[in-house]
Amino acid sequence: MIWIDYLRRLYSLDTLDTRFTTSSRTPPKQVAAGADAPIDPARPSQPSWRRKAGSPNGRRISGSGEGVPASRWKTPEFFVYYLVFLLVVPMMFKVTYNVSKESHPNYPRYSHLLSPGWIPGRKVDNSDSQYSTFRDNIPYMLILLAVHPLLRRLYNTYSPLRPEAIAPSFSSTNPQASSETLRPAACANARLQQRVSYDLIFAFVLLCGLHGFAALKILVILYINFSLATRLPRKHIPLSTWVFNIGILFANELCKGYQFSSIAEMILPWSSASASGTDKEGVSSNWGSWLDSYGGLVPRWEILFNITVLRLISFNLDYYWSLGLVGGSSIEKKQLDPGNLSERDRVSTPAKPQDYSLANYLAYALYSPLYLGGPILTFNDYIAQLKYPPPSITTSRTVLYGIRFLITLLCMEFVLHFIYAVAISKSHPAWEIYTPFQLSMLGYFNLHIIWLKLLLPWRFFRLWALLDGIDPPENMVRCMSDNYSSLAFWRGWHRSFNRWIVRYIYIPLGGSGGPSAHGFWGKARAMFNFLAVFTFVALWHDINLKLLMWGWLITLFVLPEVLAAFIFPERKWRNSPNSYRVICGIGAVGNILMMMAANLVGFAVGLDGLQGLVRGIAGSYAGLVFLTLACAALFVGVQIMFEVRQQELRQGIRLKC
Repeated sequence: MIWIDYLRRLYSLDTLDTRFTTSSRTPPKQVAAGADAPIDPARPSQPSWRRKAGSPNGRRISGSGEGVPASRWKTPEFFVYYLVFLLVVPMMFKVTYNVSKESHPNYPRYSHLLSPGWIPGRKVDNSDSQYSTFRDNIPYMLILLAVHPLLRRLYNTYSPLRPEAIAPSFSSTNPQASSETLRPAACANARLQQRVSYDLIFAFVLLCGLHGFAALKILVILYINFSLATRLPRKHIPLSTWVFNIGILFANELCKGYQFSSIAEMILPWSSASASGTDKEGVSSNWGSWLDSYGGLVPRWEILFNITVLRLISFNLDYYWSLGLVGGSSIEKKQLDPGNLSERDRVSTPAKPQDYSLANYLAYALYSPLYLGGPILTFNDYIAQLKYPPPSITTSRTVLYGIRFLITLLCMEFVLHFIYAVAISKSHPAWEIYTPFQLSMLGYFNLHIIWLKLLLPWRFFRLWALLDGIDPPENMVRCMSDNYSSLAFWRGWHRSFNRWIVRYIYIPLGGSGGPSAHGFWGKARAMFNFLAVFTFVALWHDINLKLLMWGWLITLFVLPEVLAAFIFPERKWRNSPNSYRVICGIGAVGNILMMMAANLVGFAVGLDGLQGLVRGIAGSYAGLVFLTLACAALFVGVQIMFEVRQQELRQGIRLKC
């Protein structure tokens, strides 16, 4: 049926991001060749590869699913799992809805956190300050979504590509035939200049509107970082880059965005209000406070600056690596087509020396669609896409992606109108009045709302970039409930950040150590690098003890998975695949519980709240019975997750998460 085919296309991985169905080594024109396939866009991603140890039934395969076990979807075992899903999933929603009713004893404690909703008879839980900022400004952002690409088209009309990029081209087979065409290299450079000039104009206007006079502080930081990369000797660039940018993270937090009033008192201390004895009437207080009063729509610019720090580091290190090239351009040495580079080549191939200019740097760091929240593009990738439009962007794919965003937004609205998990957790409730099932569902839906509140802005900004002709990575690969591995989870959660970390931190630190890292000490080194990575990730999110504990808990909870893969190597279970699948399922249940605990500490209820949840669930006989049944239900879910990934392998797709 047509509508089934449409749904399959709408929810295909190819619609979400062509990177999921194609190897990063595949040139984009091969991806575009299949962009308008009628239904299933899945294609083999690599000719051959080996699955990671620790995955159930992993084995060496070739092509599109050879060697993968037969489908289990229609086996008696899975029909039992379907029955469990039909019973448990509706109960999960119902029990959380029941504790969100006005008749619940705890309702008066959090009712003041609820706002009027648009669904009749229901209020909306808009108490999460991070998401409420996005939700309340959706109408204005939709205007930006439409105006920004339209203004670019208007700008391109009145500022076309330079005439010198145009040259007559003669056909070798027909010397009499000639046409005015753009020379590829000249066209690419002209397009780069055209796009950068518009990006700079729009970025400066947006920056002033968002932050007012505080935009000057951002520009000063950007210029200092640029100077570190371009003026220091090459050997000093990496260390100075990391020291400066990590220092900026701390300074932004400690100095609260460098208030102009504080700067004024430092410059003119004798005329400050405190020195003159007046009440905020000193000269320095006047001009400093006056500048602070024009802080734009988002006066606290430092909260959003963390994402910009990643782009500053990307530019400096990409430039640093470009200086180490010997023997000319890697594109020329490999005889690559610069207009048809694979994603891996776009990221790893340095731009031309003249492309590391101040104008290109500012356009990249302040690129409007991705400025507020990402996803994150490397500088090399950004320049490559400005020069050569990525063939992966098609009208049909972008429209389907926009529809998926709207469906997800509607889903979030229904959740916030019927499930008040965030408001309940913020009200510091008496956890003892909830049953173990209710407590676990409050924690579960808290995590789901966290997933949705991050997913929606990321998809909105990526949709904006797609409409503007830039294809950044999709940040969320899988639904939060479709994860069982701690290691794989972080490859799919904030995926562009994960890729950034791998390129700029994990690999320079030594990564997993490569082939020489087998054994205990190799695993220990990998764990140390993992700890360093998550310490940075925690500090990058926010400088507070709760998130630092979250980063260390993540590292601690990854350890059992690493040890389990070491103790139960896949090669020893090749003759007992079902037994190995059960062992992996039991371990995955433990992984899920630990991941939920760590993320509840870091992003929801904190350590005290988690202790209250654990006491409520495991502090009684009934709670222990529930915990046993919950683990059984999780085991069922894990087996479904395993089979979903096996189905992807049959289609030749490997997401590594």
